[in-house]
Amino acid sequence: QVQLVESGGGLVQPGGSLRLSCAASERFFSRYAVGWFRQAPGKERDFVARISWTAGDTYYADSVKGRFTISRDDAKNTVYLQMNHLKPEDTGIYYCAVPGGSYVCPGKGGNDYDYWGRGTQVTVSS
Repeated sequence: QVQLVESGGGLVQPGGSLRLSCAASERFFSRYAVGWFRQAPGKERDFVARISWTAGDTYYADSVKGRFTISRDDAKNTVYLQMNHLKPEDTGIYYCAVPGGSYVCPGKGGNDYDYWGRGTQVTVSS
C-alpha cells in the first residue's frame, strides 16, 4: 500500500501561484511515476500532469502546459506541482496518484493509477 498526502492548496487571486506537494509513504518511491489530477465542482476528474521515475520525463495537459511544472525530490519522497499564472478555471480539488507497480508509466486515465491521496483544495478567485 502506498499512502499519499497532498498539501499546499488554498485561495489565490487570478494570476497568482501555488505549489502543491504530494508526500508518499513508499520506501521505493523513486521507482514510481506520479500523476496529478483535479476535479472541479460538478465535473469529472481531469488529468493535469505526470512525472516518471526519471525526473526529466514529464507530461502535461494542454490546459496547463507552460503554466504548471511537475517535479520530484526523491530524497524527501515528495512530488511537487508548481502552478503559476493561475486562472479561475484551475479551481478544484487536486489529487496525486501512483500506479500499482514500480517502473510503470501510466497514461492520462485515472484507471491507470491505483493509489490516491485525499486531495487538496485550490480556489482561484478575486
